[in-house]
Amino acid sequence: MTQALFPLGGGRAEVAPGAVHVPGWLSVERRRELVEACRAWARGPVPLRHTALPGGGVMSVQTVCLGWHWLPYRYSRTADDVNGAPVAPFPGWLGDLGREAVAAAYGEGAEGEVEAGGAGTDGVRYAPDAALVNFYDGDARMGMHQDREERSSAPVVSLSIGDSCLFRFGNTESRGRPYTDVLLESGDLFVFGGPSRFAYHGVPKVYPGTGDPESGMRAGRLNLTLRETGLPGAG
Repeated sequence: MTQALFPLGGGRAEVAPGAVHVPGWLSVERRRELVEACRAWARGPVPLRHTALPGGGVMSVQTVCLGWHWLPYRYSRTADDVNGAPVAPFPGWLGDLGREAVAAAYGEGAEGEVEAGGAGTDGVRYAPDAALVNFYDGDARMGMHQDREERSSAPVVSLSIGDSCLFRFGNTESRGRPYTDVLLESGDLFVFGGPSRFAYHGVPKVYPGTGDPESGMRAGRLNLTLRETGLPGAG
């Protein structure tokens, strides 16, 4: 298993240009707060669901969305594939957390911040308006894919809580090699923007029983990804 390759200081490591791993970024208190919030969001108005794919398959990961509802492969304000209800709003405090995350990942003078949709080195201009909350049980996987439904090239912020996983971060051209395998553990932050904004990435394996009970996660892995959609009416 390959860890992040280029240390940046402060616990950060650059996996690829514009793709930064910050181990242990979320405090125990923040992890607990996020777990409780995710439980509330999973109860509705749109419940946690396995997303049906156009080809007839069903994703093993369960997802609930905030701000905008993600369907393969578009966003909507209503959950047209579930119950037609309006999606839960994207909370302002989660946007604040996203800005903190961008600042923590990129820091002063790091690659990716300006090219990635104008998010400056301090993250102050980063304005996420959608979140996908993904729950992985021990058997769930995520195939290699690009996050391409957004009209903004601002960075994607990824937060991990609970069981560890093998995160595969690839290239922008194909699902195959070259890629780097990174162990993401509870509390880790991963941000990708700039030259790596449209890199293929996925989760080929979750490691059951590796999470931290202090976070309130009894089992499984939570992953929150924050995005700027760039869609009309965003914000």
